[in-house]
Amino acid sequence: MAEHIIELKNVVKYYDDTLVIDDVSFYVNKGEFITFLGPSGCGKTTTLRMIAGFDLPTSGQILLNGKDISLLPPNKRPVNTVFQRYALFPHLNVFENIAFGLRCKKVMNTYENDRGESYTKKEKLSKKEIAEKVKKALALVDLEGFEKRAVSTLSGGQQQRVAIARAIVNEPEILLLDEPLGALDLKMRKEMQIELKEMHKRLGITFIYVTHDQEEALTMSDTIVVMADGVVQQIGTPKGIYDEPANAFVADFIGESNIINGTVVGERKVRFCGRDFICVDDFELNEKVDVVVRPEDIEMCAPDEGMLKGTVISVVFKGIHYEITVEVGKFEFVIQSTQSRNVGDVIGMNIAPDAIHLMAQKHNTNLFDGVITKRNTVEFAEGEFECDVTQLYPGSHLDEEEYLITKEGEKLDLTGTEVRVEVSPNDITISDDENAGGTTGHIISMIYKGDHYRLIVRTPEEEEDFVLATPDLWNENDYVSVVIPKDKIKLTLKPTEDKR
Repeated sequence: MAEHIIELKNVVKYYDDTLVIDDVSFYVNKGEFITFLGPSGCGKTTTLRMIAGFDLPTSGQILLNGKDISLLPPNKRPVNTVFQRYALFPHLNVFENIAFGLRCKKVMNTYENDRGESYTKKEKLSKKEIAEKVKKALALVDLEGFEKRAVSTLSGGQQQRVAIARAIVNEPEILLLDEPLGALDLKMRKEMQIELKEMHKRLGITFIYVTHDQEEALTMSDTIVVMADGVVQQIGTPKGIYDEPANAFVADFIGESNIINGTVVGERKVRFCGRDFICVDDFELNEKVDVVVRPEDIEMCAPDEGMLKGTVISVVFKGIHYEITVEVGKFEFVIQSTQSRNVGDVIGMNIAPDAIHLMAQKHNTNLFDGVITKRNTVEFAEGEFECDVTQLYPGSHLDEEEYLITKEGEKLDLTGTEVRVEVSPNDITISDDENAGGTTGHIISMIYKGDHYRLIVRTPEEEEDFVLATPDLWNENDYVSVVIPKDKIKLTLKPTEDKR
């Protein structure tokens, strides 16, 4: 059984009132190359900084070899960090940059006195010891003979190797790497991905790596931790996460995906795009699912031989394959193939059962807690919306003074009544006119699902999320207002035990 060198247990991190890490738990095996992968602002660097000791968790535990180090300062942890900005000393040469930490380091040496008694003494490393360690570190990063070079004369890739050598020369148990390839050009980045993987094998220590680059994560990692919004979305091997994404976010973020709404219509049978397909995943009958098909798994064929038939609307050469977009009714599919087609061609498409991956839909509806105002509107998600309060009491109506009259004739003032609010994603629209809707927020997520985009709009203060479907293309971070028609807001009285 693999040994857990690092373990996070129910870690939560707030910056002031902002939740950055939300109940994160996972472990890192000794000697593993593990990558935290996710978009900017997802919490991956904060997680790395808590492991390093630069940030402390608000709650939860960080264990090192089974011992709680949550409050231990960075210099007491057997870890070293390599940052995107290498922070090399420009006035020191390569040797002195790498040796800097060693010159500050003290080790316990054991001696024997004249009476044969042993004693220990804390001493700095000798010049010879430092030189040997620096030479060994330079060999590991393929920079032998660079000792006297000024760091300003080095390329970006060479500077990055010096930063890694400076980190590993102290022989840490764990090497933390925070987007260390971000400052390099594409060709150098690809070369360094391979070199880092080889370096990991040679060193045999644990690498914890942070990146937003999916290819980097898939190329180098033993294990990937996919994060979004301060929450771990999925943990697994690169192949496992690519082939079996846990949700639409992972499927969309890791590589290219065709994501379509589907319905389970039988045992290992799913319906999408107007026809039934055999698949390998088993879900409840009639369950709504997200269907994921990778572009490279769609086989092109003659129109009358395909499960689906569509018209080619775009062809782009990507160097190693063609990216072909096909319109199938109101849906669009992307195909990656070494064979090309022409725009306007009608083609058939076949999808094997094991190329169809089903995922439970997370966002079927929007649910909020709300309060009825004195104007018979409903307040929720930092806004106020027109609504039909008579649905709270079947058979009721409003009198001339806007009081609710129940079926039995009782007169009610609904001001302050706590309610549950439900809205379908299909009944929400957004506008760039901030005054058009009942509340406002930023678009924090956008996933294309064949014939529409699934957006998540988050309100600024309470961070309430609206999930909606729209045919229109927006941009992430757009500030929009949320528009919901009065007759599309479903209200129910909040159960007494839920009221506070």
